[in-house]
Amino acid sequence: MLEFHKNYVLDENQQPIAVQIPIAEFEKIEEILEDYGLAKLMEEVEDEERLSKNDAKKYYKSLMGENVEG
Repeated sequence: MLEFHKNYVLDENQQPIAVQIPIAEFEKIEEILEDYGLAKLMEEVEDEERLSKNDAKKYYKSLMGENVEG
């Protein structure tokens, strides 16, 4: 399990309002969340029709074209 090195940020009334963690720990949390999200997406499409390699490449290229501003 991950160990977090937390620093609490307090307001003028000494109430905790935020937490600081080292960037490396934040990046690890981010990676874990992204992996979890990807796994969930993979579960959602598990029963869907699979594309051939060529169809997948065509689909990917069409997505790339939609995301490029020009």
